Amino acid sequence: MADRLPTEFDVIIVGTGLPESILAAACSRSGQSVLHVDSRSYYGGNWASFSFSGLLSWLKECQENNGSEEEGTAAWQDSIHETEEAIALSQKDETIQHKEVFCYASQDVGDSIQETDALQKSLSPEAFGTLPEPLDSVCLPKEMPSTKTEISETELSVAVPDVEDSPEKEQHCGEEACIHTVSDGHRDENRLAVEDHPGQPKRSRITYPQMVKESRKFNIDLVSKLLYSQGSLIDLLIKSNVSCYAEFKNVTRILTFREGKVEQVPCSRVDVFNSKELTMVEKRMLMKFLTFCLDYEQHPDEYQDFNQCSFSEYLKTKKLTPNLQHFILHSIAMTSESPCTTLDGLKATKNFLQCLGRYGNTPFLFPLYGQREIPQCFCRMCAVFGGIYCLHHKIQCFVVDKDSGSCRAVIDHLGQRINASSFIVEDSYLSKDTCSNMQYKQISRAVLITDQSMLETDSDQQISILRVPPLEPGTCSVRVTELCSSTMTCMKDTYLVHLTCSSSKTAREDLEPVVKKLFTPFSETEAEKEELRKPRLLWALYFNMRDSSGVSQSSYCGLPSNVYVCSGPDCALGNEPAVKQAERLFQELFPNEEFCPPPPNPEDIIFDGEDKQSDTSATDDTLTAKLESPGERKSLEEPEHLQN
Repeated sequence: MADRLPTEFDVIIVGTGLPESILAAACSRSGQSVLHVDSRSYYGGNWASFSFSGLLSWLKECQENNGSEEEGTAAWQDSIHETEEAIALSQKDETIQHKEVFCYASQDVGDSIQETDALQKSLSPEAFGTLPEPLDSVCLPKEMPSTKTEISETELSVAVPDVEDSPEKEQHCGEEACIHTVSDGHRDENRLAVEDHPGQPKRSRITYPQMVKESRKFNIDLVSKLLYSQGSLIDLLIKSNVSCYAEFKNVTRILTFREGKVEQVPCSRVDVFNSKELTMVEKRMLMKFLTFCLDYEQHPDEYQDFNQCSFSEYLKTKKLTPNLQHFILHSIAMTSESPCTTLDGLKATKNFLQCLGRYGNTPFLFPLYGQREIPQCFCRMCAVFGGIYCLHHKIQCFVVDKDSGSCRAVIDHLGQRINASSFIVEDSYLSKDTCSNMQYKQISRAVLITDQSMLETDSDQQISILRVPPLEPGTCSVRVTELCSSTMTCMKDTYLVHLTCSSSKTAREDLEPVVKKLFTPFSETEAEKEELRKPRLLWALYFNMRDSSGVSQSSYCGLPSNVYVCSGPDCALGNEPAVKQAERLFQELFPNEEFCPPPPNPEDIIFDGEDKQSDTSATDDTLTAKLESPGERKSLEEPEHLQN
């Protein structure tokens, strides 16, 4: 049996998502004893990132967990006293649903002879949710390869369990699930012929076995977000010095989809004057409007008569051309057509402009190795100040005192009772009874692997964000983030593309129309020249994710007052809601403590018997420099952690 945990803590935190990890760091930094546990075998929860084979293992694990929920009450019933009652936690995470996987790349293993042994590992088709039959698709013959996910000792993440061998499957779809591949030898011949087509750029041949072989080059996020360079998360990273654990790259391009084409949006002063898409008159009009947005609060007479109008209607009154209205609405303010008010649009535009130029030519940063690095960084900070971590450790229930109504302890899957004063839990751990009054929103997500960028330039290392306006009335706009290999999220000669929108149907129904506009799968006949200009789709995953943001604490049924709930990822581009939630909950827990203060300078620590004056005047400048200094990745002795 594993070593038993200590039985007394100040704070117990269940779940390692971003808000829980920030809270763990803040509590540990303030001197509280913290136990941070997660039933999963990896950090991040629904904010996690996976290697390619790790993602396949995660999909298989999700499918296996779709059975009946474990009872597991026998292990903890004896630990409940007569004056206490238990609130059982869910042992099945239902946050992510409607998972659908499509493989368009070649299954030919001839080019990957060295990976033959690894390809004997297979992922059963039962690992995936039920897939509707796509056009010209066939079921994957026999087996889907997968390899072991290996994590170096320097990484904080924990490897996902290996995918077990499974018997060969017949070439048909079962009732439960299947995975589709839309390439075969015949189509490979067509594709190779097209690669040498006159006037078309030569593309590297990427096969499915290659992606499996290079599995560790992929870091695939479950949630797609960027960091605003003047946002609350950046400020917190600098203030707490957590930035020393992470590295970032500046998003290099902001794109727009207009009249069926992808174009680059001029957003900085230099871009505006260098743009060939705008006339001189448009450039002057755009600069004048953006200058107004920077201090719009000083000119209320310019917009107060339009408070009840949408931002798009307000832009029309400013006599801006349709070209400029499109750029401002979809690529600068990044707002919806109708729900966004004039005031919200002006506020979003100002925020965009204020973030420009701090680290690069766009307002956004992306963490190398994916979004999971951010929660892991805060977990490291918590551990530095004494927090105890335990992954793959299930919490069965909260123990509540009947008289006071407060929570006293938790009981884990080993039957151990662990006491604490305060408890924080990710909402996905709560049972259906606790969440019976909830009406959750949903997020539609797609993850694509492609062979080239949406907008080719001289550089193959562009990080781009694109917002596609609603293609049909009543549908939502779709946010597209394209990551290159230098972000350490995909293998060379491929791009990792994330699509996100608010759900109205399943993720595939919501996002597939946009995917078809921007990409072409290998399976399509590639006779039309305009199709050849699109990036080719190698692999795709669609899924829906529950959005619990905005749910108040009082909405949960029967939770004690000292149990605090953290919501999962939301649909917003930035991480501000998660940071604000963590700070608010921390202030409720410890109103007299500072939220994530800067760590002490080692030179300023005074030991017993020493009489040394602290000089912290340079602390803020030093912490800021660790994130703000541009340049290549360096060691901690030369902490320039931001890449341009």
